[in-house]
Amino acid sequence: MTSSPVVLLLEPSGIRKVDPREPQLAVTDWGATRGDGVFESVSIIDGRMPPLDARFDRLEASARALDLPLIDRARWTEALAMSIEEHDPVERLAVTLAMTRGIEGGDGTPTAWLLARPARDFTGIRRSGVSVVTLDRGYASDAADGAPWLLLGAKHLSYATNAAALREASRRGADDVIFTSTDGLALEGPTSSLVVRRGDVVESPGVESGILAGTTQATAFRFFESRGLRTRFAPIRARDLADYDALWLVSSVRQAVAVHILDGRSMPVDEELTAELNDWLARAARSE
Repeated sequence: MTSSPVVLLLEPSGIRKVDPREPQLAVTDWGATRGDGVFESVSIIDGRMPPLDARFDRLEASARALDLPLIDRARWTEALAMSIEEHDPVERLAVTLAMTRGIEGGDGTPTAWLLARPARDFTGIRRSGVSVVTLDRGYASDAADGAPWLLLGAKHLSYATNAAALREASRRGADDVIFTSTDGLALEGPTSSLVVRRGDVVESPGVESGILAGTTQATAFRFFESRGLRTRFAPIRARDLADYDALWLVSSVRQAVAVHILDGRSMPVDEELTAELNDWLARAARSE
């Protein structure tokens, strides 16, 4: 019997499907009380399992940063396949894999679950693009070097700052945000990676600036390389953003959206190239 959404708990005894309408997370779970956990997002298109290695690599890197146990890739893959089978057939399925430190005062067993539900329809925003404001993240680009406990490159459950940034963007009449560092570098969006183009060179900030490794960004680089463009990781000065030929924010579910307004200033948009990029990202998600 199919259903939506689908919630699976990954327990020591196995994988268990539970009723999404019933409470499943203890109020004393470290994930609920402190945001002490990690997660990963996977986009499923037409019921086909996408490549998972890069996402598991990032999930494990986040777990290491939080001193959590490394994941069992085989179990998570099994749970992901089970969620696709159990869910009502939809064109795009958004799946969240999450793991917390477990119950406060418990035996240290992590709490782990998978949530599968229909993805939001981002067709319109992929075509229209987004208006963006730059917001200071409050850290220098090398802050993670001397303070790894800031968890700047980890995908952890404490997303309150990112949500607050998006609310601030809305107050300013914008759709999204590009974070900047106190030393003047452009970094990433609250839920996306930054990709820029100038001439035949496509760039993204590197992870050494304290940002999350972008799995969709890596796929986007392969697309641009297939079009004969050069790609590289490089520091991107926030003050120079308006001088680029194109800006994109890329993520697994929303895919690529062009920035058409930056801090109130109109930006050039290559609609054809953006459409081709999104077609490439969708094909990559169906590749297995």
